[in-house]
Amino acid sequence: MSDCLFCRIIKREIPASIVYEDDRVLAFNDINPQGPTHVLVVPKRHIATLNEMTADDDQIVGEVIRRAAAIAKERGISAGGFRVVFNTNRDAGQTVFHIHLHLIGGRGLGWPPG
Repeated sequence: MSDCLFCRIIKREIPASIVYEDDRVLAFNDINPQGPTHVLVVPKRHIATLNEMTADDDQIVGEVIRRAAAIAKERGISAGGFRVVFNTNRDAGQTVFHIHLHLIGGRGLGWPPG
């Protein structure tokens, strides 16, 4: 989608602090971090919300989650713990309608969130 912020980051039309990229996934630092580590992990293919996913999307979601765990390990936060979050639609706090996983860690995180 031409007006999607994350699609524009993927196409390098908007700069981002990229921490990982392959053919299907891009990860970059959040511009409003909620912890010492706050990385967004996105599939390169546009999917607006989790509600739009099909069984064909199972593999890419698994790749996004595995990449988040790998980044947490690289950053040294996997042993202490980290949080992964997918927000879906406005009431849950989704502001960019391109599915993305928030990887947050490097500090204690309270429960419940929000």
